[in-house]
Amino acid sequence: MSSKEIINLMDAPSEQDRELINKAYDFAEKAHEGKKRFSGEPYFIHCFETAKELSGLRMCAITIAAGLLHDSIEDGVATEKEIKDNFGDEILFLINGVTKLGKVKYRGAERFVESFRKFLVAAAQDVRVLVIKLADRLHNMRTLKFVRPDKQIRIALETLEIYAPLAYRLGIRKLSRELEDLSFLYVDKKNYTDTEKLMTKKKEENLPNLEKFLKSVKKALAKEGIVNFHTDYRQKGVFSLYKKLEKKEYDIEKIYDILALRVQVDTVADCYKVLGIIHSSWVPLPGRIKDYIAFPKPNGYQSLHTTVFTGDGAIVEIQIRTHEMHQNAEYGLASHIAYKENGNSVKDTSDMTWFKQLLPKFLNFANLNKKNATEDAPSWVKDLAESQKNVKTSSEKDEFMTDVKTDFFGQRIFVFTPKGEVVDLPIGSTVLDFAYAIHSDVGNHTSSAKINGKMVALKTELKNGDITEIITSKSSKPSSKWFEIVKTNMAKRCIKNYLDGAKKGKKS
Repeated sequence: MSSKEIINLMDAPSEQDRELINKAYDFAEKAHEGKKRFSGEPYFIHCFETAKELSGLRMCAITIAAGLLHDSIEDGVATEKEIKDNFGDEILFLINGVTKLGKVKYRGAERFVESFRKFLVAAAQDVRVLVIKLADRLHNMRTLKFVRPDKQIRIALETLEIYAPLAYRLGIRKLSRELEDLSFLYVDKKNYTDTEKLMTKKKEENLPNLEKFLKSVKKALAKEGIVNFHTDYRQKGVFSLYKKLEKKEYDIEKIYDILALRVQVDTVADCYKVLGIIHSSWVPLPGRIKDYIAFPKPNGYQSLHTTVFTGDGAIVEIQIRTHEMHQNAEYGLASHIAYKENGNSVKDTSDMTWFKQLLPKFLNFANLNKKNATEDAPSWVKDLAESQKNVKTSSEKDEFMTDVKTDFFGQRIFVFTPKGEVVDLPIGSTVLDFAYAIHSDVGNHTSSAKINGKMVALKTELKNGDITEIITSKSSKPSSKWFEIVKTNMAKRCIKNYLDGAKKGKKS
């Protein structure tokens, strides 16, 4: 264990970067000297592992140094003045941000709203604070077995409900996968064990076929002149598999991506060329071709997905992406953070600016209004912020907690208006949800709808890429039955407001 191990994971560190990491390493090691963790190991190992994880995420030297020092003030082994004098204001700011975030404790629905708010505030002020905290939590989860049982459950539940979904929503899949699986083990050990056994069995069955198929794919690509490519396997996480089993009525034979083949190429054009080569050689499963390059997921994920019959009785999912897309898929927001050479400031690339610009305003509930919204902010963030305003009672907090999981953390689909405008909705949304996403008046007066040119019922679930047309009528109006049709919190709120208004009108 040495600072060199951390530095070796960094991308082309300068001499100044090396000096900063060495200095922070020596300071933290000396400050925590003699302190032990529940495992009996020196406490400094936790600081080292946190920094190592940040280095693996390709974070800058300042962030990694803050990772080494993140517990120094909270544990009383260093003062704010010492940190400021030795490392400057920026590292002190990051450490204080992580310390404040560490005081957020999950206690069910009553504390969820406030905890969630603090996480978003921290990320909005400086996303590096959240990335450091995620790395810190990952190592804590890896050593959770040394903590007393009641604390294990609380920390694991907190991780599964807040940390892992936030890591996923920010696109840092490298962290979210492991956080999910580590916490799932403690939250629901039986289902974790059963799912892991099932996954291991299927992996042993499928791996020989996958390796054989990979050789054929390499030959097919080389034959068509694709030579600069990289291939590997992706194994599904235990928690991810469990969630998919729930959707597939626990029939594992309906799940084709326990092991997936990944192909990385240089350009977007090469991605589509590889897809064409594969489809000309193997028969694809209908409905299993997904273009996340043209239509990225809300967390920025891009890739082409297809599932093919291999010809020997097996079915394999293939993911095709550029090297840059793969980097983004694994590191998400962390890979988008850009630093000026002097290390004094941080900025986000354009596709993440809404996160920092919007949330501080939306989280100031008293001043929430439409003029605060930036044009590039996804509508689900606006809906989420709007719904937080009136969360007061315990039942409202329970309801909000469910809505957050659906509207913020849930998987999304992209649906088109007839004019080609994209509407971002949670998976499982219906035609009526789409209507309310367009405008409350459109939703309130929806009489019928078309999907891809065909008339459908209002309860019809939408699929990715559907072209949806809403037909309105002045005589059409919401009824209580519509609550059973819609999925989104926004649509439910609009229906409730209309019905409440109609009741008041009758009374007057």
